[in-house]
Amino acid sequence: MKYYIGIDLGGTNIAAGVVDSEFKILAKASTPTARPRPCRNICADMAKVSLEAVETAGLKIDDIESVGVGSPGTVNSDTGIIEYANNLDFYNEPVAEYIKEHIKKPVYLENDANAAAYGEFIAGSAKGAHNAVCITLGTGVGGGIIIDDRIYSGFNFAGAEIGHMVIEVDGPVCTCGRRGCFEVYSSATGLIRMTKEAMDADPGSKMHEMVGDHISGRLAFNAMRAGDVSAAKVVDKYIKYLAAGIANTINIFQPEILCIGGGVCNEGDALMVPLREAVKEQVYSKRSAQNTKIVRASLGNEAGIIGAAFLGLQRKASK
Repeated sequence: MKYYIGIDLGGTNIAAGVVDSEFKILAKASTPTARPRPCRNICADMAKVSLEAVETAGLKIDDIESVGVGSPGTVNSDTGIIEYANNLDFYNEPVAEYIKEHIKKPVYLENDANAAAYGEFIAGSAKGAHNAVCITLGTGVGGGIIIDDRIYSGFNFAGAEIGHMVIEVDGPVCTCGRRGCFEVYSSATGLIRMTKEAMDADPGSKMHEMVGDHISGRLAFNAMRAGDVSAAKVVDKYIKYLAAGIANTINIFQPEILCIGGGVCNEGDALMVPLREAVKEQVYSKRSAQNTKIVRASLGNEAGIIGAAFLGLQRKASK
């Protein structure tokens, strides 16, 4: 049995896990990212939680083959440098080099969405496919693309930004500066915005009674199930835009599997059944004998750790 370390570097938390060659996480450890602070300090904490996980797993660092890191931003997987990560305030930071100061093992880096997609590809909902796309519906819309068993990130390592294709010209402003991006409508943030707009327009909506402490991405779905007409319109609108972006993605890549993750997917059939029908009507290949399967991601927050852990093997397979 071989063992690997996978690190999921987020804006809020750093999570590390020891993963065996059968894709099982043996132990995990985490710590707050506590940004903003120097990259070298954050890397020291990545190493620290990694070593904690190794100890918890009952192993020694000599048992570890390599370390992989999934990070937000533009990550140069050739050089081990995070070229730009705005929410971490990283600019051309040699992260692999910094981690090697603490852990004398090969260190591999990749964008976090790509790492999560690779996790689903090797051990989750996309396992068995050769071409797959994974979309995460969170604060934004993250994308990871697998082509011929390999992560696709473009020549400049900034590819797979599925959330930033425009699906509504002159729509609301996106955080990237463009208008009408897929992310503006199909992220959990977009769903919450549309829910607020519907509540403002309909003071009699049941959503006002059910809101609780704050407006969440679940409110419209819950109120729809309670028979609220305004909430049902929000859900229909959300699915309409989500289907448009997914259909665009399928039309470009024609993957065997497209898996969707993120908290919104906890709605289950209330989301997935009408979504599949809406996408089916829009994809160019709808009259083909073979069509993309749209499924829910299965690994949850563990996808990033598992995918990152095996980045070294992915890199070797790509050469």
